[in-house]
Amino acid sequence: MIVTITPNPSLDRTYELSELARGEVNRATGDRLDPGGKGVNVARALTAAGHRTAAVLPLGGAPGRLLAELLHRQDIDVAAVPVAGDTRINVSVVERHGPLTKINAPGPQLTAEESAALLGAVRRQAAGADVDWLACCGSLPRGLAPEWYADLVAEAHLGGARIAVDTSGPALLASLAAGPDVVKPNLDELAEAVGRPVATLGAALDAAERLRELGAQQVLASLGADGMLLVAEEGSWYGTAPVDEVRSDVGAGDASLAGFLGAGGSGPKALASALAHGAAAVRLPGSVMPIPADLEPDTVVVTADVPRELPLGR
Repeated sequence: MIVTITPNPSLDRTYELSELARGEVNRATGDRLDPGGKGVNVARALTAAGHRTAAVLPLGGAPGRLLAELLHRQDIDVAAVPVAGDTRINVSVVERHGPLTKINAPGPQLTAEESAALLGAVRRQAAGADVDWLACCGSLPRGLAPEWYADLVAEAHLGGARIAVDTSGPALLASLAAGPDVVKPNLDELAEAVGRPVATLGAALDAAERLRELGAQQVLASLGADGMLLVAEEGSWYGTAPVDEVRSDVGAGDASLAGFLGAGGSGPKALASALAHGAAAVRLPGSVMPIPADLEPDTVVVTADVPRELPLGR
């Protein structure tokens, strides 16, 4: 079983447009409402793939009730922690041949009591003997210190569970000292964490090794259209998965993490699964998570011969 923790969940409203015209009335060609937040997306992708999951998240107001209802419809167990503030609503605008525009709300500010209740809910879920992984994902809401994830990592290890952390900035750096089993930065987050540009695959490999020196046991780096990189004590692997047309990349990294954890959470086979899930996700609308029928594993290429000179972010 895999338990996901999303301290700052959301409802995700996605609008599809032919082209966004700033300052004018735009008419959407399609729209959808999905449960959101990185850990929520991981839980959705794992459930779609047939894995047992539970989602721990703070929920408040009418948006929180709707979010819980949407997750229940997808057969996801929800461990809800009631909070006074309303759950946030994020908006994404997807242009057919243009960039993705996102507006992320800050979310509610958690009190000390709500923070303690959230940690208690995680403890109760993690106490199960069949829990293989905890996945802590996304930004921390106002009211939680950057060290909150680090405390969670330490508690998970005391209970015998492995833990993945997918966050950024001070929260990511603080978690490293506690030794998470895997961290999953994207290219920008990797560069921010090491304080230097990451323009080639070799630079990404060096940056990932630096995160391992700081405490991460594995680094699963999302490189966007350039693929993914896995760096661990056992070795380093680089992989790609072709995508003919990107429909939406909202939640693609979360689908990748789900694929990685669902395939065991280590080694080249798990990296291949991460790539297949991420590639499938970008071919789907909004933040729809892929099902097994959406995957194209035969198109994934993984190698231990990492091409260090390959430029990134082209």
